[in-house]
Amino acid sequence: MASRNLKRFWEWGRKIICVGRNYADHAKELKNAVPTEPVLFLKSPSAYVKEGSPVVMPYYCNDLHHEVELGLVIGKQGKDIAQSRAMEHVGGYALCLDMTARDTQDHCKKKGLPWTLAKAFDTSCPVSDLIPKEKIQDPGNVSIWLKVNGSLRQEGNTSAMIFPVPFLISYISKIITLEEGDLILTGTPAGVASVQEHDEMEAGINHVISMKFKVEKQS
Repeated sequence: MASRNLKRFWEWGRKIICVGRNYADHAKELKNAVPTEPVLFLKSPSAYVKEGSPVVMPYYCNDLHHEVELGLVIGKQGKDIAQSRAMEHVGGYALCLDMTARDTQDHCKKKGLPWTLAKAFDTSCPVSDLIPKEKIQDPGNVSIWLKVNGSLRQEGNTSAMIFPVPFLISYISKIITLEEGDLILTGTPAGVASVQEHDEMEAGINHVISMKFKVEKQS
């Protein structure tokens, strides 16, 4: 198959693979144990939303949280990828939000249920434009931040990840084949908190990219 336009990965990419609890300070703020291996969950492709469209809070959610993350856009298919070759499979990056229905997630966790309703709803994955690979020299040293209505809520550096990028790519590819256009969300630093209807979220990577999203409530 001819290579597709990676710059529009959100239009045709088939998988969004998310890593939970990949920053110790975030695991602790939600009173979760710091994991000894990656916690993985999925979002559906209809979770994608681009700037100019709103994040829509699901009708069953009363506590929607923001989680700002560095995303890895896969540019080359691979299975059982060695850590030493992992970065060859990254085609670029994206700034991402993992929008989470926290009240729903808490309910799911208590009952031992999957997190699908909390994490995979439509518009739960706002993404920036593709960030060219050369714009981020070291994905293990990227400062990401998020503001709500102009007030700083999250600020962290990917150097604090428990499982670094090459390890994540290798680990995931042993379980799920990584395909061109797939997105990996690498986890969020501490500072997650609620957003309300009409709030404006702004997220960024300094000197690289920023994006804004308004919050609406599902009617």
